Amino acid sequence: MNGKLNALSNHFVPPEATRGKYSFADLPTTISFEKSNAVIYGVPFEMTTSFGQGTFRGPEAMRLTSAKQVESFLFEEGFDISERAGIFDIGDLKIPSYARRATRRNLTKIAHALYEVGSKITKITSLLYQSNKVPVMMGGEHTLSYYSIKALSDLHPVVLHFDAHRDMKPKYQGLKMCHTTPFYHLMNDGFIPGNDIIQIGIRQSDKEENEISKQNQVATYDAWKVHESPSDLITFLGRVTKNASIYISFDIDVYDISYVPCTGTPEPFGLDPFEISLILRSICPSAKLIGFDMVEVSLKNDDYREATLASQTMFRILSLLRTGN
Repeated sequence: MNGKLNALSNHFVPPEATRGKYSFADLPTTISFEKSNAVIYGVPFEMTTSFGQGTFRGPEAMRLTSAKQVESFLFEEGFDISERAGIFDIGDLKIPSYARRATRRNLTKIAHALYEVGSKITKITSLLYQSNKVPVMMGGEHTLSYYSIKALSDLHPVVLHFDAHRDMKPKYQGLKMCHTTPFYHLMNDGFIPGNDIIQIGIRQSDKEENEISKQNQVATYDAWKVHESPSDLITFLGRVTKNASIYISFDIDVYDISYVPCTGTPEPFGLDPFEISLILRSICPSAKLIGFDMVEVSLKNDDYREATLASQTMFRILSLLRTGN
């Protein structure tokens, strides 16, 4: 196993050497890679964002808040996250400086950077899962989720996609792959069929995306449905996740605009933390979490509210880990 860790570590900046300067959660009892069941890594990548920026600081913000601001005891569950998940933070993926942020809209350069970084994410995700670890990616923009889900697609997971947006555009602003397109291409490239995708909290879309979703039989529980009849989603999730492999892709803007002051595309009419907690707890205990990502978290003006919420949400997703994960 040490050989695998050494091979993996060559691709990463250690957590203490990242902008965040701490390991995620910074738990008092450290755990080795060998004994961990969840391996966290950051990807501070932001090249296709089209409105507000700052998501390249997501890993930094989540590491810092989870280590210094957020306590790891889950009050409503009555246990510390360390009792459920063995967390190992391997650091931030090494990214060439030109591929971190787009200073100018050079489509060729952006596509090249995405290919380079995406190929690494696919490789790392596969290696972690083959090492019996649950890969956990902290973004970075939502485009990155395409590559981690692609790496696990042979496991035929049910994908729970929490987001304000469908991210099902075939192309946007001249780019095939960008933060508004990953779920279209996961379906179109044959990695995940639409009827294995559940979109939760959606409240912004264009007509084409809605048609694409319907044609591919994507299950949609928009924010209004969740507010008005949460029991429908809870019952549905309990049924479709029974004995299933699941992957959770969590865009922080699924939360209402009042909770996410830094993310690039906040939207009104969103979900609140109690609703998200209720939804996560409705996942069937027999489900197997095979991976997840937390994306589009940003940091501006030393405002850590958003990153604190992201860290708390990550703890609750990590609490889904059970014997056998």
